[in-house]
Amino acid sequence: MDRDTTAPAPAIPDEIRADVETLWRYHDMHHELRPCDVGIGLGSHDLGVAVIATRLFREGLYPWIVFTGANAPTTVKRFPRGEAVHYREYAVEQGVPAELILVEPRATNTAENLEFSRQLLAEREIQVRSVLIMSRPYQQRRAYATCKRIWPEVEVVCASNPLDLDDYVRSIGDLRRVVDMLVGDTQRIEVYAERGFAIPQEMPDEVRSAFGRLIAAGYTSRLI
Repeated sequence: MDRDTTAPAPAIPDEIRADVETLWRYHDMHHELRPCDVGIGLGSHDLGVAVIATRLFREGLYPWIVFTGANAPTTVKRFPRGEAVHYREYAVEQGVPAELILVEPRATNTAENLEFSRQLLAEREIQVRSVLIMSRPYQQRRAYATCKRIWPEVEVVCASNPLDLDDYVRSIGDLRRVVDMLVGDTQRIEVYAERGFAIPQEMPDEVRSAFGRLIAAGYTSRLI
């Protein structure tokens, strides 16, 4: 089940709030949702990915869902059977037909999420011209850039469970984890493009400055 978003939120300190909000806005691609050939839910510690995937399936935005993800040190306790498996179980409990959900249980990073999903869909002979990728809110930009590198022929739409920053922190229950992950994903936008894992993305000066200040404040555990 989702975490209780009515519980008291871990407060974002005033001294970092503006910078955290800057990174939060940067990673949101603000894509207009439209029907796609398949929805792909990227595994993580965040059950909100399965929540939004289920909701958009019900709204008719795609006929197939792929949940992709093995485990990571940050997810194995919450999702011991694997991220994709737990996402599928949630979707089935919410009424999504099991036969319309594909599970990719091996991926351990975003590039593998997308490459293995592409392979799985090809094996099932499902034609894909467009994908709706669902991820943690701060993973949208990286997911987009990675997909355009790995799977350039498809149209890409990105979405996340629509929570504002404070509600998202409340849903995860760990402020430091959220800020550390925001900082880490911001670094990966440029590093992964330099390494050829993703297409380049513009990074405005205000984002770069906020990123630097949060590193100076000690939010560094997810840096490469």
